[in-house]
Amino acid sequence: MKIHIDLGPGLLESVYEMVLAKALQKRGYKVERQKPITFEYDGILFEEGFRIDLLVENQIIIELKSVEKLNPVHSKQLLTYMRLMNLPVGFLMNFGAATLKEGLHRVVNSLPSSASSRLRVNQNEANP
Repeated sequence: MKIHIDLGPGLLESVYEMVLAKALQKRGYKVERQKPITFEYDGILFEEGFRIDLLVENQIIIELKSVEKLNPVHSKQLLTYMRLMNLPVGFLMNFGAATLKEGLHRVVNSLPSSASSRLRVNQNEANP
């Protein structure tokens, strides 16, 4: 990906987020940055418990990192967002890796929405 080649590793995650969002928008995609996920737990509504780095076309979550090495918790974070939003596919992109090939991971939500945790997304917010 041109962004990874041009900017290289080591910048703040927010820089890659801003540049990638603009690049996708330039190509005609609808992109939301730092999209809050409203969810309910134990009868209490939480307005901004989670924030998605990039939501593309209301269908794909892109979670960005700029770390030396991804940890399992990073994939779990993305999977939680995907389950709450009831989305099947997301991408974990680590701009801290030496190459994009090393840093790009596709994550699939293979569980039905009923198998999600006890957190429930506010469906009115999730699918406008």
